Amino acid sequence: MKVRNRIILSFLLLFFAIEGTTAQETMTNVYGRNIEFLNGKWNAIVDMYSIGRPMGIFMNKKPANKTEYYEYSFDNHNYLNVPSDWNSQMPELKYYEGTVWYARHFTTHYKQNERLFLYFGAVNYRCRVYLNGKEIGEHEGGFTPFQFEITDKVNNNDSDNFIAVEVNNNRSVDAIPGMSYDWWNYGGITRDVMLVYTPRNYIKDYYIQLDKYRPDIIHADVSLSDKKSNQKVQIQIPELNVKQYLVTDNTGKGKLSFKVRNLQRWSPQSPKLYKVIVSSGYDNVIEQIGFRNLYVEGENIYLNGKPIFFKSVSFHEEIPQRKGRAFSEADAAMLLSEAKALGVNIVRLAHYPQNEYILRLAEKMGIMLWEEIPVWQKIDFANQETFGKASSMLKEMISRDKNRCALSVWGVANETRPSAARDKFVKSLIDTCHSTDPVRLVTAASDLVNFDKDAQKFELKDTIINQLDIVAVNKYMGWYHPWPMSPDKVRWNVAPGKPVVISEFGCEALYGKTGDADVKSSWSEDFQANVYKDNLKMFSHITNLRGVSPWVLFDFRSPYRFNPNQSEWNRKGLVSDQGMRKKAWYIMHDYYQSIK
Repeated sequence: MKVRNRIILSFLLLFFAIEGTTAQETMTNVYGRNIEFLNGKWNAIVDMYSIGRPMGIFMNKKPANKTEYYEYSFDNHNYLNVPSDWNSQMPELKYYEGTVWYARHFTTHYKQNERLFLYFGAVNYRCRVYLNGKEIGEHEGGFTPFQFEITDKVNNNDSDNFIAVEVNNNRSVDAIPGMSYDWWNYGGITRDVMLVYTPRNYIKDYYIQLDKYRPDIIHADVSLSDKKSNQKVQIQIPELNVKQYLVTDNTGKGKLSFKVRNLQRWSPQSPKLYKVIVSSGYDNVIEQIGFRNLYVEGENIYLNGKPIFFKSVSFHEEIPQRKGRAFSEADAAMLLSEAKALGVNIVRLAHYPQNEYILRLAEKMGIMLWEEIPVWQKIDFANQETFGKASSMLKEMISRDKNRCALSVWGVANETRPSAARDKFVKSLIDTCHSTDPVRLVTAASDLVNFDKDAQKFELKDTIINQLDIVAVNKYMGWYHPWPMSPDKVRWNVAPGKPVVISEFGCEALYGKTGDADVKSSWSEDFQANVYKDNLKMFSHITNLRGVSPWVLFDFRSPYRFNPNQSEWNRKGLVSDQGMRKKAWYIMHDYYQSIK
């Protein structure tokens, strides 16, 4: 009888656990609002068998008498830092993929005319959030923010509240990314958690950007939380003496285009940002926004009306010396400073949306950004649920970053194989980019460039390139692919009429290791440097080449790199896991210095 009662109790608890809803669309510029961080030490329980939910540990019950007990307790248990990953905090969790419960107490102090939201910068990969014993919602996707309104769910005025977050980072075939990928699967609450206080009718969203082509026209879209017509919204840019008004329609949205004079456009050489104030009768949000024109014409990419060559590099959201996720302003400064020292004007944020500190600091430093969702190889393109996840991630990424003028390129896929299902999947993502954000460029990186023996040239046969603004190519000549002829004699016939960017190239080398520059198995800096020299020779003959992005800035952790020289690290970095520059770093630095 006791067993039967326990089973019934488990089902009841599971029912309560699934009462929540999926996360809501996040508000724009959360860091510019009235926020209170919930970062710090959180209690944690490692739930290897995922039994915490049927046990109801999110209810945090305490024994009420001498005979009662529970087989769990958050009190005096493990502690994990938030934000951070769990893999780098406890040796036992280095390889752990599964469920971990996070919990903490907090108080609130919202006023009668305010609303309160619980905001997560990112949780990898799936999570359910419980407040005072009840589920309030769930989210899937490890690199984009989400929020829940908790105005009527909390105990206010400094009364105690208990939050529990069930986090699971198990890989699955229907996930984005899927079962296998070349970076570490860091689990946990990896970005900021905060309480956000807003007025009852708040400024939910806004999109304020310079016209794609014209240097004197700014377009603005604003959405208020109340879906009412005739609400007045003011947009101010004090430095430009701009004070414009728009009026909402019956959905609470309004649009406006207006002319500006004496606008200094943002560029890597002059990363000018303007103070922009968006205000309604109830709410006021202050933002720093830069304005620039970016478009493609023929085989050229134009920034502010002038052709630009993308001097790029990629990096993961990882601090290699700490062997953990990057999550802070200090982490952003470390990553971007090394990229800036290399001489880049753009960074490819591989292979997923990275934290907002990186984007905002890059904007101040004059570094353009290419940001992408992790549609990375082996995705189940025929699965409609998988497409739904990718589409949601793309919209969440664009929603968060659409006002960042440094954000220049949206990436929708990396190294995928053509098929009817793949083409339909990716084309839909491209269409979403263009319809949601018409001022940015769209690309998808391909590794399908092959040498045509008859034509004696490299060619790319992939119909999806016709949908792209920039054709991006990953090609590891001299590492994964042998040279068909001397590098200086190699010619390309890839996407004529469109700009081509080499989005990945390079090879692995162990820092400090010397060896024969012609022997691949030496894993030497000398071999890596030679590969870089050969590739640069080849690039000089690609007539529509408009950018280069070596893979990768730092050595990064990867669990399926088995060679002793790798030891679970991808060693393609120009900089070692200890922050030491390899010989190839200097080759790329000099190459970028030579491009004016």
